[in-house]
Amino acid sequence: MNRYQYIFWISLFFFTGCRNLPNTSSFDVIVVGSGTGAVASALQASEAGAETALIHSLAWYGGMLTSAGVSATDGNHFLPAGLWGRFRDALYDHYGGPDSLATGWVSLTQFEPHVGAQIFARWVKEANHLQAYRGAQWTAVRRVGDMWEVDLTTAAGQVRTLSAPILIDGTDLGDVAAAAGASFSVGMDARTDTEEKWAPEQSNDIIQDLTYVAIVKDYGAGNAPLLAKPKGYTPEEFACACRHDCADNTVVDCETMLNYARLPHGKYMLNWPNYGNDYYLNPIPLSHEERLRAYTAAKEQTLRFIYYLQNELGFDHLGIADDEFPTADGLALYPYHREGRRIDGLVRFTLDHLQHPYSVDKPLYQTGIAVGDYPVDHHHDKNPEAPELSFPPVPSFTIPAGSLLARDMPGLLMADKAISVTNLANGSTRLQPVILQVGQVAGLLGAMAVEEGVEPKELSVRKVQQAVLDAGGYLQPFFDIAPDDPDFAVLQRIGSTGLLIGTPEPYKWANRTWFYPDSVLLDTELKAGLDRRQIAVDLKVSAQAVLRAQARQWLRAIAHQQNISDDWVTNDAAWQAALPDIDPAFAEWETESEEPITRREWALLLDYLWDPFAIEIGWDGRP
Repeated sequence: MNRYQYIFWISLFFFTGCRNLPNTSSFDVIVVGSGTGAVASALQASEAGAETALIHSLAWYGGMLTSAGVSATDGNHFLPAGLWGRFRDALYDHYGGPDSLATGWVSLTQFEPHVGAQIFARWVKEANHLQAYRGAQWTAVRRVGDMWEVDLTTAAGQVRTLSAPILIDGTDLGDVAAAAGASFSVGMDARTDTEEKWAPEQSNDIIQDLTYVAIVKDYGAGNAPLLAKPKGYTPEEFACACRHDCADNTVVDCETMLNYARLPHGKYMLNWPNYGNDYYLNPIPLSHEERLRAYTAAKEQTLRFIYYLQNELGFDHLGIADDEFPTADGLALYPYHREGRRIDGLVRFTLDHLQHPYSVDKPLYQTGIAVGDYPVDHHHDKNPEAPELSFPPVPSFTIPAGSLLARDMPGLLMADKAISVTNLANGSTRLQPVILQVGQVAGLLGAMAVEEGVEPKELSVRKVQQAVLDAGGYLQPFFDIAPDDPDFAVLQRIGSTGLLIGTPEPYKWANRTWFYPDSVLLDTELKAGLDRRQIAVDLKVSAQAVLRAQARQWLRAIAHQQNISDDWVTNDAAWQAALPDIDPAFAEWETESEEPITRREWALLLDYLWDPFAIEIGWDGRP
């Protein structure tokens, strides 16, 4: 072989066989991003047995909960669903219980960011089937055949390519999906596009303000590191952050402002929207380097705010904490992005779905995989071009499974804020406990698709939902059914069929949906549930309690309509024999009892004798 032949064959091997070279690795699932959802999806995918890679550019895992410093959590105190509940339990173990975290008035769960980072780091280290590339930068993504490829540069400077059938975007801004060529929305939607009457008439590219968070701590009088006067500082910029320099008597006093996000161990999170350290910037179209330069101005906003606290308000015992973030300036590792791109998903979750889940045209609530209870909250004070928006009160809500799946990109899943929601709905779906769940379910979807050898959109919605329940998640945001309720899974399943629905209640900053499991079941409720499933039975209703004997009549009518042929429909002995298996308390039932049944009992009967949850539905909630 001469020199030229040698060069030819080496070149041919390089260009055709590069995916088999040592710098290329194959996985089942690749998660890219440093958001809260990224680590959640990687942990869950690996826990489900999928060989998983996590490409993560920052030193800490946890996204907005840790790296961005937003450690005063918003919402879901009474909905400890999935990985959110596990994370909170780990915080309880670290600090000694719930009371140790209820330190500020904005939340009942507040912690030091570095503690959250330690929890996530431990979980990543203990995870099987997970290869974490911490400190790595991804440089390109592409679809090659039925696989995704991601190029990255490791923290040690090595250039590598990873491949997998499933790619999960765990970035705050939807950067991976955009690089892959997926379609998405940015900014405020037009009313004619989303049919939300609360949306502006014209669309725009305005997103919510971001915040560069700082953690300050009490060093004691005379011991705090005081800032030099920042360039461009004027006290008027922060005059109405609290009542000190403000003529508006509705503004909170300064101690109340400070205690907004008081953390354990004498620390305070600075994420104050009112004349505080919110900052308007749209980083979406910027390159990585351009973003870093632009974020400097957001940092300066926060430094000016700290100077104001120290010098105008007299909080000179407070200084930037020296034991929190591993950064040169002591500020968060990266900014708190409230909004970025929003993917074009299989379904789009709107404010109408959030506000009126049971009456909109598509019953997306029946496909629920994550829950939240936070109201619609947008930050636009720092952008004078932002139109005035108002928001209706909303109940607690459930995220539809199809909002995690990119419509036009096979094998692409979303794990963070860039799920398929409208701009208005993003004000509720963007919060930390919700995104932990969303990320967890993205990991489940990816692992299940690989195991079954199908595209995620080909998965059974009901099978996905059952996997969510098995992982400790919620399908429906029922306030009055705790995870330790022995019938929790049954009530979640029946609630997801629409045969029994909740009662929505907007309530302050922790909205609710009541199931009332132990209330007497009315025949009108029963009939309405059947109507929602388009099941016609020839029995009259009169807004009266359903008696045990009548419940069996309804079940017989359902069995006839649904062609169910079980013995319990017609055979009294079979009916009596089945009752104790459904619930031991049912052993006391008499065949023709005149006792009223409860909603819980009806749900148990339906789940055991009919199993309507097994009837498959589409991603839009319809059969």
